[in-house]
Amino acid sequence: MADITRRLGWRHLRGAPTAHIRHHRGGKLLHDGPGLSFWYRALTAALSEVPVDDRELAMTFHARTSDFQDVAVQATVTYRISDPALAAARLDFSVDPDTGVWRGTPLEQLGTLLTETAQQHALDVLARTSLSAALVDGVAAVRERVAAGLGAEPRLPATGIEVVAVRVVALRPEPEVERALRTPAREQIQQEADRATYERRAVAVERERTIAENELASQIELARREEQLVEQKGTNARREAEEHAAADAVRAEAEAARTVRLADAEAARSVRLARAEAEGAREVGEARAAAQAAWLRVHGEVDVATLHALTGTRLAENLPNIDSVTISPDVLTGLLARLGNGEPA
Repeated sequence: MADITRRLGWRHLRGAPTAHIRHHRGGKLLHDGPGLSFWYRALTAALSEVPVDDRELAMTFHARTSDFQDVAVQATVTYRISDPALAAARLDFSVDPDTGVWRGTPLEQLGTLLTETAQQHALDVLARTSLSAALVDGVAAVRERVAAGLGAEPRLPATGIEVVAVRVVALRPEPEVERALRTPAREQIQQEADRATYERRAVAVERERTIAENELASQIELARREEQLVEQKGTNARREAEEHAAADAVRAEAEAARTVRLADAEAARSVRLARAEAEGAREVGEARAAAQAAWLRVHGEVDVATLHALTGTRLAENLPNIDSVTISPDVLTGLLARLGNGEPA
C-alpha cells in the first residue's frame, strides 16, 4: 500500500520499489513506474498500484484417483506481474487517493485464477493415476503437469502474469486409507526391527561365547605357563643347590688342603725346632762337660789351702747380705768356750 500524506488540499504519494504506480489525470498518464514519489490532487487523480515482486500462492484442494480414492493436494505457485500496465488494464488495481487502499481485491482474483487453473491440471493427471502410483510418483507428475499447464494457459500472459515456479508439497489420502496403507509398512518395519533385534542378540550371544572361549583359552595358557614357571623354578632351585654343594665341596677341599698344608708346615717346624733344641742341648751338655772337666782339672792341680780359700770366696759370694747379727748369750758362751779350748769357731 502506498504511503499518502495530506498538505492543504494536496496529496503526496510515495511508492515502494516493488510497487508499480500509474497516475492518470483527465485521461492522461502523468506518472508510470515503480518507486515513484509525487504530489497530486485527490479530486482529479486516478491512481493504481500494481505489485511487481514475486508472490507465493498456497493452495490446497482435493482430487480423486483412478481407483476412486480421495487425496488432498498441497501446492505452492510462485508468480509475478511482468506487465503492470496490462494487469492494471485487465484487473482493478486502483487505490483510494486519500488512503492508498485498493478499491477492489485484485490479488484475490489472481489467486482464484491460478488456483483453478492449477487444480484443473492436477485433477486431470490424478484421475488417470491409481492411489499407490500417486503416492509414489504423484508429486513429480502433478508438479510437471501443473507447471506445463500454467505455462500454456493463454489467459495468464494476457493478464500480464508470469509463473515463476510450481511446488507440490504433498499428496495425502484420507486418514482411514492412510492408516490402512501404513499398517503393512509398519508391520514390515516391525518385522525388520524384530529380525534386527534377534540378529543383534545372536551376535551378542556369539560374541559372549567367543569371549568365554578366549577367557578359557587364556586361563589354560596361564595355567600352562604357571606350570612351566614352577618347573623352571624347581630346575633353578636344583641347579642352585648343586652349585652351592659344588662350591661347598670346593671350599671344604680347599680348607682341608690348607689344613694339611698347615699341619705339614707345623710338623716340619716342630721337627726343626726339636732338632734345634736337641742340637742346642747337646752342645750345652758338651760345653758343660768340657767346663766341668776343666774345672775338675784345675782344682785337681791346686793345693788344699787354695781350694779352701776358693770355697770360702764362693760361699761368701753366694751368701745373702747381712745387715746385723744378733748373738745370744748361749751362743756367745759356747763360742768362747770353744775358743778357750783352742777349737776352731
